[in-house]
Amino acid sequence: MTALQVSWPLITATIGLVTSIIATGHAIIYKRDSRAAIAWVGLIWLVPFVGTALYVLLGINRVRRRASGLRNPYGQPRDGSANNGTYPPSGDQSAFLADDHRHLSGMIRLAGKLTRFPLLMGNRVEPLRNGDEAYPAMIDAIDGAERSVSMCTYIFDNDAVGRRFVDALARAVGRGVEVRVLVDAAGARYSMPPITNDLRRSGVPSARFMSGLLTWRTPYMNLRNHRKVLVVDGSVGFTGGINIRAGHVIADGHAHPTSDTHFRVDGPVVSQLQHVFADDWEFTTGEAIAGDRWFPAIALRDGPVAARVIRDGPDHDLDRMTMAFQGALAVAKDSVRIVTPYFLPDRALISALNMCALRGVRVDIVLPQENNLKLVAWAAMAQMWQVLEWGCRVWMTRAPFDHSKLMVVDDALSLIGSSNWDPRSLRLNFELGVECYSTDLARRLNEQIDIGLVNAHELTLREVNARTLPIKLRDGVVRLAAPYL
Repeated sequence: MTALQVSWPLITATIGLVTSIIATGHAIIYKRDSRAAIAWVGLIWLVPFVGTALYVLLGINRVRRRASGLRNPYGQPRDGSANNGTYPPSGDQSAFLADDHRHLSGMIRLAGKLTRFPLLMGNRVEPLRNGDEAYPAMIDAIDGAERSVSMCTYIFDNDAVGRRFVDALARAVGRGVEVRVLVDAAGARYSMPPITNDLRRSGVPSARFMSGLLTWRTPYMNLRNHRKVLVVDGSVGFTGGINIRAGHVIADGHAHPTSDTHFRVDGPVVSQLQHVFADDWEFTTGEAIAGDRWFPAIALRDGPVAARVIRDGPDHDLDRMTMAFQGALAVAKDSVRIVTPYFLPDRALISALNMCALRGVRVDIVLPQENNLKLVAWAAMAQMWQVLEWGCRVWMTRAPFDHSKLMVVDDALSLIGSSNWDPRSLRLNFELGVECYSTDLARRLNEQIDIGLVNAHELTLREVNARTLPIKLRDGVVRLAAPYL
């Protein structure tokens, strides 16, 4: 037996020891939750090599992006168009609020500190229900594009709806329009072959966010871009919760229909949507998009909505949407209505919901009766008692499955966008929200919520407690994996 053969066990043990020490140090330094740090350290040492590999692939949940001027376009614009006179002067940005909504000024100040974007006046925000309304409006906008189209989505299926979008984007390229399409790498694999092949064959410049193994991105493979953004000519935007897939068109009678809410946005706030896309595109491809073609001067308009983009992600924007939700709950005086498909709030958000209810605010949480992700539904049920016992009301809506993400506070503040109320969305995904102040928009969203509640079932604490022991154990075990569901 050679000396090399004798030393292999020692070499293996040394490598395992060194990698475990490095992974342990990283977990101790960078994990914000001490319980998560303890769990990862235990796994690293109890299952050598495997524990370290899992930590590298699933436990590293922050991206260190290099500095970009796009991140603070209003402080140091890189293209000369970030502040073109359309923004309100510095001072009291809550002056537009009616007297009975002045208490919301605290949220305006909080969001101003969370994001580098100012609150902008003069916008119009039009709710679009399901793919039935959203897809025709989006494709019409693409067909009307003259200068640029930027599009970011999580799921872009290779189906009849997906191919309609590819055809529209290809037509825009054929007219000489600058087009950029960013699809999340995981979302692109929801249908095979991926739609990115069709985009490439059609000559549409596209890229996949966090794609591939065995690259520098491998440690971040658990981080996904869940944003949905479409901006046309830098002046018309679409955002919300809708992916690109046939099941969102309810009228087509899909076997598994998914209801959702998207929004058309017109006005100065569209420039903020464009800046978020540009930052993601540069991070993914290295190409900076700038200039009037992408960032035209947008004249101040007469729209009734004051709005601001809140971006969230596992980088410098970590916890922005969580704090926005907490801030909205803190200022609420009369009512809070939350619509989300996935409800797994952390301890801090649960406390904020309960404190809101204890102050006498009516808190309604609207969830789908039948969830498309069974594990998420089970995990949610395991902790539902924590909000029911202090007076929050939970409503379960009937089919079709509702994928909408809405929050309406005191009939005046609406938070819309792509964020769900779960750890994956709020800690691991790149998300985008829009803070909107408009009694008319709030009224329209409340009317939509009311329609969903007509045949909804109110979940009670007695029902949750009446689950059998095996079901409680099942739900509780699944809840342990909540961050990765």
